[in-house]
Amino acid sequence: MIEVVDTGIARSKAPVNGTVRSDERVFVTHVPRDPKTGEMVEGDMTTQARRLFENMKMSLDAAGGSMRDLVSVLIFLTDSSEFEAMNAVYREYVPEPYPTRATVVVKELIGGKARIEVQAHACLM
Repeated sequence: MIEVVDTGIARSKAPVNGTVRSDERVFVTHVPRDPKTGEMVEGDMTTQARRLFENMKMSLDAAGGSMRDLVSVLIFLTDSSEFEAMNAVYREYVPEPYPTRATVVVKELIGGKARIEVQAHACLM
């Protein structure tokens, strides 16, 4: 059974939830959306990654956790040349010890404006 976490972030128009919890596990999926309007934040990788990780931080806080509780992260990028820019922002938000992580380059993300999408799992104990 899952519980949808009320994060205060504008909900997607798609049939998905950005943050759900099952017992001590929290699952989040984010793209760089403005938390108030739900509109995609445009800009370079640094701008989009900061917005995305701020939203992730808000989601984990709302679920009763923090970025320290991350255990696994899956990152989708649309351009491999932006890996270092993403990594720099990732280091600002994700503390050591780092969770497991995979980064995948894809042709495009749904909606066309996002350069990054992240799915992550956290464990609250």
